[in-house]
Amino acid sequence: MNRKIFARTVAIAGAAVLGLISGAFPVQAQEFGPPELIAAAKAEGKLVFYTANFAEVEQLVIKQFNKRFPEIKVEMVRAPGGQLITRVRTEAAAGKLIADVVDHSDRGLMLPMEDMFQDYTPPNAADYNPDALISKKLWPRATIAWSIAYNTELVKDPPKSWMDLTKPEYNKLTGQVFAQSGGTTWTRIMFERQVLGEDYWKKQAATRPVLYPSGAPMADSLVRGEVAMGPLLYNVIYQKKKDGAPVGIFFPPEGAPVNPYASGIPKTAANPNAAKLFLNWCLSKEGQTFMIKELGNLTSLKEPPAYPEGFDPKVVKVWYPKFEDYVKLQATWVAEWDKTFGYRQ
Repeated sequence: MNRKIFARTVAIAGAAVLGLISGAFPVQAQEFGPPELIAAAKAEGKLVFYTANFAEVEQLVIKQFNKRFPEIKVEMVRAPGGQLITRVRTEAAAGKLIADVVDHSDRGLMLPMEDMFQDYTPPNAADYNPDALISKKLWPRATIAWSIAYNTELVKDPPKSWMDLTKPEYNKLTGQVFAQSGGTTWTRIMFERQVLGEDYWKKQAATRPVLYPSGAPMADSLVRGEVAMGPLLYNVIYQKKKDGAPVGIFFPPEGAPVNPYASGIPKTAANPNAAKLFLNWCLSKEGQTFMIKELGNLTSLKEPPAYPEGFDPKVVKVWYPKFEDYVKLQATWVAEWDKTFGYRQ
């Protein structure tokens, strides 16, 4: 640490301690970590955030974090799931991993890399659902749910359930994100087979859906009217609806498959305190409430502070994949899905 940064750290830490002594340190801020962590994070002043989530929604998260902590610049690097894992492994092997936080949708790909991450426990760790955790080093900062969306200008008799997407009347009208696109989609196709039945894929493939590499281009196509309906991650299509697009969205009564992310701090992080503060804020009640209300996420907190628009917990059951199945079945079932839908790389 150079003299300038050291002096700034001491000054900020001193101010924080004085605040505690005088009782001026906000109680809410303590949810984000002790004063010395916050001071050290501000002294670092930045962090590099690798994520497989959609850039559009993560930019909103960063903007909200900076309302609370404007002193910390967040540099986001976004890539699709497979590419992000390759990048992390390649950089780590070369000793050049620059990420301070790695945030990924596929917990099955993150768990084998567990030793790459440092020990980290958020202040409210006990408040999280154990089913959403695969490691004490990797935390579910984002919990994303699947919904069904449709273009309201094209569909006057919208589907009302997952099974409705197999109706012959919707032939060539639906879209689908293909199975190999990442952990969120793998969760959805697990749900389809385990909850809706082994012949669900066959029934839906018979309607000849348009296949997409991820939810972002499919959401754009739906808004443009190139497809009329289909399964979409709620947080992706919800932003379009908020912006005035002709979109209807609902959580089907058979269940809402959810995919908790895995987020951790590499042992090589150059800005570990800023990384902890960022994750602490994201995992706090304040951060989770923002992601629920503004982005349309769900949460892996045992007691959700809110629900996204249109989600009624008395009607819709949240469905978590069994992690053992999530890892064990993926290769075989994805290959079967590809064959059923006629998808080739």
